[in-house]
Formats: sequence, C-alpha cells, structure tokens
Amino acid sequence: FVVLSFVVRPRDCPCLFFSVRLFVPVSSSSSHTIINMPPKGKGKGKAKKVSLADVAEATSRMGVNDTENPRTCTGVLASNPISRDVAIEAFSLSYLGKELISDSTLEINYGRRYGLIGQNGSGKSQMLSCIAHRELPIPEQIDIYHLDEECAPSDRTALQTVLDVVETERARLEAEEERLIEEEGPDSEALMEVYERLDNMDPDKFLVRAAELLHGLGFSKKQMEKQTRDLSGGWRMRVALARALFISPSLLLLDEPTNHLDLESCVWLEEYLKTYPRTLIVISHSQDFLNGVCTNTMYLRQKKLVYYGGNYDMFVQTKAENDVNQMKQYHKQQEEIAHIKQFIASCGTYSNLVRQAKSREKVLQKMEEAGLVERVVEDKKFVFDFPDCGKLEGTILSFDNVAFSYSGKKEDELYRNLDVSVHLDSRIALVGPNGAGKSTLLKLMVGDLQATEGRVNRNPHLRIGRYHQHSADVLDLSATPLDFMRSKFAEFEYEVEEWRAIIGRYGITGHHQTSPIETMSDGLKSRLVFAMISMHSPHVLLLDEPTNHLDMECIDSLAEAINRFQGGLMLVSHDFRLISQVAKEIWLADHKTVKRFPGDISDYKKQLKSTITTQ
Repeated sequence: FVVLSFVVRPRDCPCLFFSVRLFVPVSSSSSHTIINMPPKGKGKGKAKKVSLADVAEATSRMGVNDTENPRTCTGVLASNPISRDVAIEAFSLSYLGKELISDSTLEINYGRRYGLIGQNGSGKSQMLSCIAHRELPIPEQIDIYHLDEECAPSDRTALQTVLDVVETERARLEAEEERLIEEEGPDSEALMEVYERLDNMDPDKFLVRAAELLHGLGFSKKQMEKQTRDLSGGWRMRVALARALFISPSLLLLDEPTNHLDLESCVWLEEYLKTYPRTLIVISHSQDFLNGVCTNTMYLRQKKLVYYGGNYDMFVQTKAENDVNQMKQYHKQQEEIAHIKQFIASCGTYSNLVRQAKSREKVLQKMEEAGLVERVVEDKKFVFDFPDCGKLEGTILSFDNVAFSYSGKKEDELYRNLDVSVHLDSRIALVGPNGAGKSTLLKLMVGDLQATEGRVNRNPHLRIGRYHQHSADVLDLSATPLDFMRSKFAEFEYEVEEWRAIIGRYGITGHHQTSPIETMSDGLKSRLVFAMISMHSPHVLLLDEPTNHLDMECIDSLAEAINRFQGGLMLVSHDFRLISQVAKEIWLADHKTVKRFPGDISDYKKQLKSTITTQ
C-alpha cells in the first residue's frame, strides 16, 4: 500500500488541527492505482489514474515522509490564541501505530515548571517532540526550544557556539518586537517580555553570561576554547544545554538534561532552573532534581495526562491519598450496585415488585452512564535480582601505587601513587568533579586501560559486570530481544519460554520481546543490558551512570536488586537518591588521587551547594 499523509486545518475553525493518514492498497504487479479524487465545484467525483511516482512526488513536495516521522497527533486549541497559557483538548498521540496518549488534555500555564513523569515507553519523549515540532496548534508567539540532541561538531569553539545562537535569537526577537507593536500596540504584555529578553542579550553582557553558563555546566576556561569537533557527545550536549539556557525561551523542553552531567553540574543546574522565569517541561529520572526544580507534575499513565500541584514528593503524597479515597469510593459504589442487583433478583414476577425492579434498573443505568468509579490499578512493579555470584576470599581488586596518564607523560597524569582496594562486600559511590578520572578508574579496574606505573591486581576467578553509558551499543538493533539473547548466550540451552521468563524479569514483556530492539525506548534497551550482565553472574558490579534512561520505578528496583546482591559495587552516578539508597561509603576522586569522603552523599551535596553559593 501507499501511505498518504496530510495536515488538515479547517478554514472556519483554525484552532482545530488534524494529522491524517490514508492507507491506499496497491497491486504488486502494477505501478498505478485508482484513487477517487472529487474535482472542485459541484458534481460527482471522477476516478483518476495516478502513478506511484506522482504520489511520491506529491508527498515529497508536502514534506511528508512517513518513515522519518511515524508519529500522528491530534488536538484542539481551547485557550485564547494570544494567551501565554496553552490548553489543548482532545489530545491524542500515536507512534509507530501504537497509541500513547488518548483523548487527553494538555495544559501548559506560563511561569510553571512541570516535571513530566511516567514509565519507560509511555510516550514522554514523543510528547515533547510533538510539541517542539508544532504538530499541535501551539500559538506562534510562544517560542519553543527542545533540547534533544547535542550541538553539531564544527570548527567553532564551545563559547562561540553558544554565542552564535544569540545573534539568531536577537534577530528573531527584534522581528517579533515589530510585529507586536504593529498588531497589538505598545502596551502589549508580550511586548514587555520581548524587551526584557532583548535586554538580557545586550552585546556588552552576553559574552560574560555565556561563559558563566558553560562554567556552571563544568567547562574550564581551556575547554571553552576547544572546537566542538574535539569534544565528546556528552560535552557537546552541555554546549547545547548552555545555548538553551541562554536563549531562555517562552517554553523550554528538556529531556533528561542531567544525563551527561556530574553531581556538581547537576546541583548547579538545579539551582539555576528553580528560578526559571518562563515555562519549563522537564523529563528526569532524578527525584532529587525534580523536587528542587518543579512547581507542578504531569503524570502520563494509561494514555492520560494527570496534573498535580507541587514537586515530586508532593505528587507521591497526593497520589497516595487520592488512590485511598478512590478505592473507598469504588468499594462503596460496588456494594451499592450489589445491593441493587440483589433486590432486582429477589423481585421475581410479582407485579407490585416489578415496577420497583425496573426503577432500580434505571438507577443502575444512570450510574453507568455517569461513569462508574474505577478500581485503582497499581503499575506492575519491575523486580529483578543479580544472581548468586559465589564467594571469593580476601581482596578481589586492588591498586598498588598506580599512576595513569593517557599521554604517558607525568605532567598529564590523572592518578599518582594510587592505593585502593575493593572487596566482595564493598558498596562504594565514586564522586568528584569533571575530568577527575572517575570513568577512567573503572576502565583501569576492568582492564580496558593499563596503568602507566604500579599494578592493578585482580582475583583470577573474578567476574566483573560492567555497565557504562555506551553499553547499549553492543545490542543488535535489527534483532528481537529473544533472538539476541539466544544468539548471545547460545551456550545456555534454554527453551524459548525460559528465555521469555528471563527477559520478562527485567520488564521487557509482551510484544517488546518479539519486536526489533530498534523500536524499543532507551530505558528498555538499558534493561536488556542488565539482563546480559546478570547472565555472567558477576562478583562485582561497575556501574557508570546506570540510571540515564531508566524511569523512577526501575531505579528503585535497581537499588533493591543491588542491596540484595551478594557481591561488590562501584557506582558512578549523578543520581543522589540512588547513591543514598545503595552506597555505604563515598570515594572522592580529585587532585590525582582517590580518598574516602568523611560523610554521606547528602553531606557531599551540601558541600557542593555551599561552593556554588560562594562562587
């Protein structure tokens, strides 16, 4: 078949907005098909013969590519088109034919900071992308910035890349200023905001401000002068984040902004965003971050958006109270329905009781028409365990007077005279500033890097389970999870149903098990990586930012699994809450060595906040 995609906006109701797709069957033996196309004016439509090449050319002219954008959404603008608040009713969203949001209401009030939460695969990222691409009728005067990818590598430095976007944004604001004066007059509320934003882009100030943003996100003065083509993807993402913060749009959309940040940068970003003056929608798996930033919570569950006032902790408290009250109403209503049905059944055929029975039936009918109270259905909890690793006596991993330098030169050393050890019962969180060598230390432990001086000792029977930010790259995206695991671990002669059970323990269930891995969300891909790690029965887990693509329920399940794990743990994470749940000691990497921090992770966060305040 051929897919024809159209955007429809009725002339008499411009607030109404539809994305329409037509699936036209085509004979495999013919390059033509018949499409009924009614001509303009009166009269019946006449069948017209259209070639597939004509269809392809026409859809290309419209900018439609069903493969590139397999997303469909509808919605009706219910708010005033000139208001800074947005309300869209009958909001529905589908992706790859799967309905993610159904007949819901999208409310975005100016000046609020929303935390968008929901399980992996529920459609959070697709919703932000839908808003950013204006596939919904968002008023044109509301400028949107969506941070979903790093800036492109180029010969421009990190500082220049941030400044480049300023010139473009300043020109846009000046054009908007002229439009508002012409259409709404000099007293326009929106015009005042444009003036304020233009003041913040004063050429005498923006160089300093751009540098301050990059510094807050972990850039040293030397790194700011690096060309972006020489920066890693994570650092280019920080440049893109600095650009978004500099622009300060009316609607800022951030999808997991802390994923490429260290703890210090996370604290700085939290402090910055908690005073963001316009509208913010942020997806984050960090409860600590959401508590510090958000004034409201959007909860995407069972294809509906539900709104709560307050930060994440307030959401949890309010939702629990609402669920208790809803269950009380449900049980009360069910008892009433059972009583009515029992009365109707007892009436029999007695003429004097038949009228009463019919009256009660009408009561039941009215209750059903008004909508019955639904039973609270708890989300399926994701529970898994790392397998029993067995015992290894003594120190399983140690560094003896280790030094390391990528260049091999002493002046470039990340570590010098390093002596640390890991045991089977170790529960260590490794923290420290950017560039201190946290990920490098894990690579030395696993053997990806070799010490330039000293020795790294490993128990000869030691099995290491390692998770890092690029672990998902080993997945065969064209294979299904079932086929991939059976191929990867062919030495385990399990039946298909046994593999289904193994993968299902990591929250990959139903059609996800038999769909290509490329169609899965990043969170589900991360779960598949954990399934792979468990198949090796490791003695120690080396986890480098394991929470980047996991939802909150999954992070809690990961913490519970770690606490039940009988082996050792070395964790690098920007998630304060996960660290507080699993770490028994904090190691601080800084000044070419690693030392035990005298306190817990909350003490370390207080120290970072005090440092930021002093700066």
